[in-house]
Amino acid sequence: MLHRPARTVVSVLGIAVGVLLIVFTIGLANGSMRERASREANIGAEILFCASGTICVSGSESFRLPVSMAQDIEQIEGVKTIVPIAQNSVSAEDSNTGSRLVDGINFDEYANVAGLKIIEGRKFAENSDEAVIDTGWQKQKKLKVGDSLKLYERDFKIVGTYEPAAGARIKISLATMQKQLGGEGKVTAFLVKAKDDFTPEQVAEKLHAQFPDNQIVLTKDLEELYMSSYPALDIFLNVIIGVAATISALVILLTMYTTVTERTRQIGIMKSLGMSNSQIAWIITQEALLLSFCGIVTGIILTVVLRFILTWVTTLTVELSPLVLTLVFIIGLLGGALGALYPALRAARLDAIEALSYE
Repeated sequence: MLHRPARTVVSVLGIAVGVLLIVFTIGLANGSMRERASREANIGAEILFCASGTICVSGSESFRLPVSMAQDIEQIEGVKTIVPIAQNSVSAEDSNTGSRLVDGINFDEYANVAGLKIIEGRKFAENSDEAVIDTGWQKQKKLKVGDSLKLYERDFKIVGTYEPAAGARIKISLATMQKQLGGEGKVTAFLVKAKDDFTPEQVAEKLHAQFPDNQIVLTKDLEELYMSSYPALDIFLNVIIGVAATISALVILLTMYTTVTERTRQIGIMKSLGMSNSQIAWIITQEALLLSFCGIVTGIILTVVLRFILTWVTTLTVELSPLVLTLVFIIGLLGGALGALYPALRAARLDAIEALSYE
């Protein structure tokens, strides 16, 4: 490996890029979804009551639940508080996904359940083009109270910031969102808080019995719901893993094939001294595995550095799962072994006399 240091470095970096592609892509996808699920679950309520056939918190659902339905839900044994909420995704040019989730709420009711506190400025006025944002998103976007946000093709004035982060990062008046989307008197979901002497499961079961056509979701299950709501994501991640593993195997194959070609005469000398074919093949494989190991470690280090930079600059979350890191090590070493297979067999099959005469 030290005989050709430049080639070794390039080979290690080639494998590292493949590892970075796997770990970072999976970590970003899972981390972003878990972070959003964590915020959605941080609303203080234990149950989400949604219309049937919806994903509940996707932001793309229509306003189907009448606000007056809250009175019926409140009659269920074990229900302590009901808070109507509307969620909608709006287009945003400065967003990584091209859209942004916005909550439409009655601030006092929502804040009482979620524990929101105004940190700077004030809460928005009802039926106004005003908004409040969480402090984490404020720092990322470098916004301040008094700035404007483009929502629904018009400017909404930021009148306050709040903590902790819960639900969408931007919150506007429920009445404003209802009027904008033609959903007066309706919402997309209800937040249900259970009484202290009832478990969320007990209340959810009673709600389901009374409202069998509606979707009842425990907020603690939101993470699992998010992960299962995007089946195409698993296919995408598997493709990424396959592409990255192929890249790593091809890098090893090219490197070791070149190495065997350059060392043809040396291999001939080893054979003439009595070294067996399996021993020669194992030498080539060992070097390939060592290159793979160095590439994997370098890729993980690069991922950690990139994760730190991304977390510092944005609110995106990259999850470094021990399971994924273990999988990467296995795939990387397996790819290195497969990449070295042909060069190792070629080296083992070289004729000793021809190898000694190779120039």
